[in-house]
Amino acid sequence: MALADLGLELRRLQAPLPIWHGVVHRAAWSTVARTIADSGGRLVSVWGIERRTAQREMAVCAAYAVSEGLVWVELRLDDAIQSFPDLSAAFPCAGRMQRAMTDLQGLHAEGSHDSRPWLDHGLWPPGPSPLRHEAQPQSAAAGRLPADYPFVRVEGDGVHEIAVGPVHAGIIEPGHWRFSVVGEKVLRLEAHLGYTHKGIERRFTELAPLDACRLAGRVSGDTTVAYAWAYCMALESAWRCEIPARATWLRALMLERERVANHLGDLGALGNDAALAFGLAQFSRLREDWLRLSKEAFAHRLMMDAVVPGGVASDLPSSMLDRLRRQCDEIEREVRALRVVYDEHAGLQDRFRTTGQVTPQLGAQLGLTGLAGRASGQSADLRCDQEWSPYDQFEVTMATHRDGDIAARVAVRFEETFESLRLIRNICSGLPDGTTRADLRVPDTASIGAGWVEGWRGEVFVALEIGDDGRIVRCHCHDPSWQNWPILEHAMIGNIVPDFPLINKSFNLSYSGHDL
Repeated sequence: MALADLGLELRRLQAPLPIWHGVVHRAAWSTVARTIADSGGRLVSVWGIERRTAQREMAVCAAYAVSEGLVWVELRLDDAIQSFPDLSAAFPCAGRMQRAMTDLQGLHAEGSHDSRPWLDHGLWPPGPSPLRHEAQPQSAAAGRLPADYPFVRVEGDGVHEIAVGPVHAGIIEPGHWRFSVVGEKVLRLEAHLGYTHKGIERRFTELAPLDACRLAGRVSGDTTVAYAWAYCMALESAWRCEIPARATWLRALMLERERVANHLGDLGALGNDAALAFGLAQFSRLREDWLRLSKEAFAHRLMMDAVVPGGVASDLPSSMLDRLRRQCDEIEREVRALRVVYDEHAGLQDRFRTTGQVTPQLGAQLGLTGLAGRASGQSADLRCDQEWSPYDQFEVTMATHRDGDIAARVAVRFEETFESLRLIRNICSGLPDGTTRADLRVPDTASIGAGWVEGWRGEVFVALEIGDDGRIVRCHCHDPSWQNWPILEHAMIGNIVPDFPLINKSFNLSYSGHDL
């Protein structure tokens, strides 16, 4: 699809990746969505904005991934109509995003078949929605219980329900799962999330733009580098700042180390959930070594606060680059040996193969993205599709499979680990000279920017709007878990209840990144 097919007047933002912004009228809102869907494009995110104008102008925005880049479409709403046409017919994954927008800003999707609250569990105090400017910070009344959530009921002979959560036996974040089963076979699974809602998007508006990158890096702790980079990219885009090449390469180095750390952790956990404790022990050992060297290099095990506006917080000496490169060689040797163990372990493969399957057709229909999408034939990876520096110099190989089961998601993790190790070695060997941070000049006019980064779980997106007073009007952070949580419910259908922990771990989606 060519951008001209959308029939919009688009302005390209100054960003490392091709990102366009345009305003549409009401009738075109749905037309643009349908055109993009029919051409194979993806919905990245949907969010709302209230601007600090005399009229308190409201707008609803959608970001779409197309072959030519990312298109940020904005529909401005008048005072009389605080609603917008529903997008879920074209993009089913929009449903929960729109429900969250209703909870947070009071904007409604017209014609939506599901109007149940999503983030609001019936404990929020009455009054303006929390992202409206007139809303006042308040706490829920002590001692109140959440409202009953109207789960969809399955009825029939032998059907019963199993409620799991929101408090779990393990050290994981809360989510409520409702299984409808006959015996142990799952007929339907429905989730209710939002238990870790923290008011992060409201908090952004209370911070200075140069300070808010620290909050962005805490949206989801396992994705701190990707979120910090996406936020900084959005701010640098809004303020038209060019960052040094060396800083860009160091950001990519950290992003790939973050990807490897998470894949090592997941591979061990997946082995353990299938009763191979040996896998957990070995991958935990490798991940611990990996994190310890990250702390030596970047002052934090997860590299938190290492990506900053204008570049990176610190440089690396050549001696550290040599150590990072040598560690890649050591880790790769061990991971390759462990892959042989996983691939040849009959009991493990019996649990992995055909379990939690998402076909390529279903994945495309529902918007499956990230590493889970690539395991179901969805060939999308920003490092390959929308190459930005320094990835445009590395010819990144995308890992894809079509079986869509746990085995495929495990295979993608192994292959992406090897590719990230290769990229890290190339970055350490070819790191350009120069400074690592540029000064950002604050403009005296309102501005917008966007950041779009391929995190380890999938594409992370940040939309940033700054007013002419230099304050953040809106910072919207989007995690790929929004697209993938609903698909996990489909992946459980026809499987047995004991397979849920394993299937859930094979996706490893973020509660915190979803429940902002």
